[in-house]
Amino acid sequence: MREDCDVLIVGAGPSGAVAAQEFARAGMRVTCLEQGDWPDYEKARAGYADFELVSRKHWNWDPNQRRAGGDYPIDDAESDVTALMYNGVGGSTVLYAAHWERFLPSDFRTRTMDGVGDDWPIGYWDLEPYYDEVERQFAVSGLEGDPALPPSTPPPLPPVPLNKLGRRGAEALNKLGWHWWPGSNAIATAEYGPLHACAQRTACPFGCPTGAKASADRTHWQSLAKDQVRLTVRATVEQVLLDDRGRAAGVTYLDADGVRHEVRAGVVVLCANAIGTPRIMLASADGSGVANSSGLVGRRLMMHPFGNAIGIFDEDLESWRGPLGQYLHSLEFYETDRSRGFVRGAKWNLIPSGAPLSFMLPGTWGDEPVWGPNFTRLLRERLGHSAIWGVICEDLPDPANRVLLDDGAAAGGVPGVRIQYRTSDNTRAMMAWHLERLSEVLDAMGATKKILNSGLRGTGWHLMGTTVMGDDPGSSVVDAHGQCHDVPNLYVFDGSVFPTSSGVNPTATIAANALRCARSLVARRRDVEVTS
Repeated sequence: MREDCDVLIVGAGPSGAVAAQEFARAGMRVTCLEQGDWPDYEKARAGYADFELVSRKHWNWDPNQRRAGGDYPIDDAESDVTALMYNGVGGSTVLYAAHWERFLPSDFRTRTMDGVGDDWPIGYWDLEPYYDEVERQFAVSGLEGDPALPPSTPPPLPPVPLNKLGRRGAEALNKLGWHWWPGSNAIATAEYGPLHACAQRTACPFGCPTGAKASADRTHWQSLAKDQVRLTVRATVEQVLLDDRGRAAGVTYLDADGVRHEVRAGVVVLCANAIGTPRIMLASADGSGVANSSGLVGRRLMMHPFGNAIGIFDEDLESWRGPLGQYLHSLEFYETDRSRGFVRGAKWNLIPSGAPLSFMLPGTWGDEPVWGPNFTRLLRERLGHSAIWGVICEDLPDPANRVLLDDGAAAGGVPGVRIQYRTSDNTRAMMAWHLERLSEVLDAMGATKKILNSGLRGTGWHLMGTTVMGDDPGSSVVDAHGQCHDVPNLYVFDGSVFPTSSGVNPTATIAANALRCARSLVARRRDVEVTS
């Protein structure tokens, strides 16, 4: 089967959604292939008695455990962090906690400022107008005037209320003289387009039954797929096809029944995340790979090592409710201070501890036995009485951290992947230092118990860096507009193009950069060399 379109997008996550909308508005014929299916929100069970029993089954972050129709195997035996993602319409915005953070100006200049990583070929102010636009598209709620960030257009919606726990965290930071600001979240706090006002059920990553969280399936694809864009689900892309001149001619994909199809396109745009995109590129040309003269496709994987600091309090702080999502964030120690023993920094965010089983599961709540006589005591001690501070550490690029094909894990003839990733000494020092500071915050909040967790394994939500952008074809895969140096009508718009990871959540920058790159492609489309 042969189909023709002006532009073919692979992946229906946030970058694919933003790009598809821009292309459709420009009158281009757009096809999008998505490996997974539409989310089934009938399985969003918050408010029902079985919520915690089934939520981590239906909405599991780990594709190796979820094993849904669009998932492929990821061998992480050689990785310190488990790669997490959602393969389906909306991509990982279906499962994200919706923290919406702009990168800081210093994040684009780490080589110049701190002698590490690489400078981006663009800067903060190149992205600033696109941040404004995507914040309206994703119903961002927040408060203007954060002193840690450059002045910006106010978010379209007011922030989620701090409530008791948020106020306690803010008071502690005030006492210490440290920065905080109400958290920005892609969560509607009032009726907004297709979204409803947040009910603060702490169910953001588990299907958001209220329909308040701005996942791309709700904000973009529900309308785009009706009449503007041809969206095909359960379409597992095998490889990018090349013509005799080495131009991208389209792709081949397998449908849900294993039948192979071919789609022809003038331009191919990969938006399959920083693991899925190099997977496709490395498997293309019958396994020889495409756009890889630099040898960097799949290399420089960054996943934001994550830790947390948990406090338990005598008072009931109603920490079973709120957004997951963040009440507030702190960037007090974000910029480099070499006297701390490391470079770059981290973001803190305060979140509720949620429903009962979420803090009775082993692994993050200390060594005290949970089951048996302790269960009721610990449940009463923690439910509503606990708080969680998250720490996102900047992850510096390392060519040894990489994504490789795993032919031994092929599913239906399409290979899985193997990841190699080791946490750097710089990150470990950064995490230890920030947890010490958060211990001070918990003391200032009045915590009676503290649990500090560094280097949590199952936290690889933020996938970046494996098709790096840059001006030099010898040291990058794509240029500043996402165009592959080696294949002029093959583009990458997702987080894999990031030269560095920052120390904040990446979705805002993924969406803003995808919009910038899509608009650039629309403006220059008559100059792009397409297949003959």
